[in-house]
Amino acid sequence: MRSETGGMTDTLTRVHPDLFQTRTDSPFPGLTTHAYLWTGGPEGNVLFYSTASDAEFDAIAGLGGIAHQYLSHLDEAGPMLGRIARRFGSRLHAPGAESAEIARHAPIDVALSEREVDANGVEVIPTPGHSAGSCCFLVRGAGGTYLFTGDTLFPTERGTWSTFVPPGRGDADAMRSSLDVLATLEPDVVISSAFAGPTAMQSVDAASWPRIIAQARETVPTVSASTSR
Repeated sequence: MRSETGGMTDTLTRVHPDLFQTRTDSPFPGLTTHAYLWTGGPEGNVLFYSTASDAEFDAIAGLGGIAHQYLSHLDEAGPMLGRIARRFGSRLHAPGAESAEIARHAPIDVALSEREVDANGVEVIPTPGHSAGSCCFLVRGAGGTYLFTGDTLFPTERGTWSTFVPPGRGDADAMRSSLDVLATLEPDVVISSAFAGPTAMQSVDAASWPRIIAQARETVPTVSASTSR
């Protein structure tokens, strides 16, 4: 395992002193995802997003397991939710507005609906637009302030950042409002769920973060996909 700048365990990459990235999953051509294990939580380790298989389980167990798992939105739900809970006894935090879809795979222990900082030190920030219940998560880690944006905001293969308002489900007006909220934050590291570029993670500062938000705003459709015909 390399130090805080990167490296591999059998299946995990340490990307910051208290943050580990799972192996790459490619659910669709040109689209990749990771999950992230934060070992700095006051109530135990936190998994953001979800793994694609159980291949990382032994490595995760060696780091102390998973006490809590946070989903940013329904697209991250799948059969692994139940397997994670059974192996580690973790509690699932997920958007309450999407409970019907997520509960097909595992029950939600903590339904997310309002902006708050919870007992795990995770600031839950509702950011609807990509889906009705989409949330972002902000934590103060050993490598700075980490912002997990789910699919609300993600890097593209061109090196820019984008949104995606799914036809028939997304809400462009809500997405614009969510970007306004994200613009007020001061993250040091931004980490998406799905991504189309070489990495889901980017270090940002007071100059680059507004540019990323501006890039994302340019990708929001003028008409909400949920209302267009």
